[in-house]
Amino acid sequence: MYSPGPHLPSAAAADGFLPADSAPDVAERPETARERVNRRWNEVLQETRVALTGVQVLFGFLLSIVFTSRFDALSTPHRVLYVTTIVLGACSTAALIAPVAIHRHLSGLRMKAEVVNAAGRMMACGMVLLALTVACSLLLILALILTTPYALAIVATVMIWFGACWYVVPLRLRHRATRRHLS
Repeated sequence: MYSPGPHLPSAAAADGFLPADSAPDVAERPETARERVNRRWNEVLQETRVALTGVQVLFGFLLSIVFTSRFDALSTPHRVLYVTTIVLGACSTAALIAPVAIHRHLSGLRMKAEVVNAAGRMMACGMVLLALTVACSLLLILALILTTPYALAIVATVMIWFGACWYVVPLRLRHRATRRHLS
């Protein structure tokens, strides 16, 4: 796991990861621009590892479904939903692996800040696609065992939970940190 080390706590405080009262002493050396971009790159890589593991497990499961005996019994709408889910899973995989490809193509060109920004955008895109893949996977499974309205209600509830966990909680924490910093 990445640790900022003793010379980088000021960056952690600036990013809002340390409480204001635990900000480093003025005597500590601040993080340089190069150190910051390197730290951000390492953070993107760690985040990619976590997200990519999830999408790989889900995508592998989805790929295996077509080889089961029950797949032939799927109705046309269920097959369309399955294809949609597989395509979303493949797109999510591509977006989550993109930071590595971006880095590989631009390595050595002194463009790390641009690489980190592009990688962050691809990660965000991959996460949205992953959430959609999960939603479609749930809908496919639940539509086979429940009536459509119940399946849709459950999927909608789960997607609200995803939104709360992935967006609402982090935004609330950021808002609190901003308010605390301004006061």
